[in-house]
Amino acid sequence: MSTPPIKKIVLWLLVIFLLYAIFTNPDSAANMVGSAWDIIENGVQNIFRFFDSLIRG
Repeated sequence: MSTPPIKKIVLWLLVIFLLYAIFTNPDSAANMVGSAWDIIENGVQNIFRFFDSLIRG
């Protein structure tokens, strides 16, 4: 007997939660997505800044 793949279950739970959040409170869901995008964008910029400072020495 094999165990269910945990990644697939977590992904489905995340999708269901996102759909629930969008349908029940779209403004709050948009703010969450915007905040997450800002975090990702800031992280990528910091990684590039780090490697740029390594190259320039």
